[in-house]
Amino acid sequence: MADSAHSTLPLPDYDHLPIGSLESRVRSLSGDEVERLLSYERSHADRPAVTRLLGARLDQLHAGAEPTSGDPNALRPEAGQGAQGGSPVSPATSPEPHSPPPHGTPDQPGQPKANRT
Repeated sequence: MADSAHSTLPLPDYDHLPIGSLESRVRSLSGDEVERLLSYERSHADRPAVTRLLGARLDQLHAGAEPTSGDPNALRPEAGQGAQGGSPVSPATSPEPHSPPPHGTPDQPGQPKANRT
C-alpha cells in the first residue's frame, strides 16, 4: 500500500529530495497536489520543517497564488552535484590555514614545547 501511495505522488523521488529543492519544486504544483504531498508526509516521515513548508505553500495557493510554470522534474541539482556526495570544497578551493596545527604538517613539523620542569 505504501508503494501505491508513493507512486502517485506528484514529485518523483519525493522522499529523497532535500528541503531546499523541495521548496522550489512545490511551487509548480496545484493545491490538490500539495495536499497529497502534505497528507503523505504526515502519514510517513512527518518532518516538521517539511509539513510547515507544504502548509505554507498550501496557504499561499488558497490565498490566490498561482502555481509557477515549469516541470517539477526539470531542476535536479542533486542529480549532478549531490549524486556523488561530499562537499564541493576541494583542496584547490579551500583557504590557506592561518597557522599550522600544533602537531605540524608534512612540510612544517611541529616544535616541541618548552622544557616544563
